[in-house]
Amino acid sequence: MNTRLPPLILVMALTGCVSTAKSIVTAPFKVAGKAVDWTTTSQDESDRNRGRAERKAEQREEKERRQREKEQRRHRDDK
Repeated sequence: MNTRLPPLILVMALTGCVSTAKSIVTAPFKVAGKAVDWTTTSQDESDRNRGRAERKAEQREEKERRQREKEQRRHRDDK
């Protein structure tokens, strides 16, 4: 019984070391992955931005159309 106790304690002690070593080894890859995510635009983000730009353009065109119509009415009433 005495011969099995030290290896059991050793295994339990090394479990934490292996976990820590794994965290240290994988950390640079996780950081690099985050950096790539921050610097690139996903297709979903691109679509969302394009939709936003199109809506703003439509709103701007609608506003300009209303202003032109208002000016036309004003000039028509002046005559």
